[in-house]
Amino acid sequence: MNFEQLQAFASSSPMLSLALVGLTLAIIVTEIARLFRGYKALRPAELTGLINRDNALVVDLSASADFEKGHIAGSRNIAPSQFDPENKVVAAARQLPIVVVCRNGQASAAAAKRLKKAGFEQVYWLDGGVAAWQQADLPLVKGR
Repeated sequence: MNFEQLQAFASSSPMLSLALVGLTLAIIVTEIARLFRGYKALRPAELTGLINRDNALVVDLSASADFEKGHIAGSRNIAPSQFDPENKVVAAARQLPIVVVCRNGQASAAAAKRLKKAGFEQVYWLDGGVAAWQQADLPLVKGR
């Protein structure tokens, strides 16, 4: 497609052209905001490296029953209703990398945002949660 064809399309389909420009701008703004949010999404392999290399604290926001059914080895369980940056488990690890995990990645992203706002420097969340961990064929520990 050359420039003349693009101009012809834009003049014959102004609504589609505006929609394309709007969607493009929305994607750009979203990606820029993601770069500056201060916390990073991790894939399961990246989390494994962070745990092994930097002794990261993994906080699992799953309900107790779900945590007992299976969790990442070494993770600490804090119920979402009890999660607070001043929680003794979290506050004691202020200098360590902290990774927040939940079952699907939704609650952990919001918790990571709270930690960053509270002044934690090394904040991460597991994108896709425990489900992504399992999908990567990584082991879960049962029980407490």
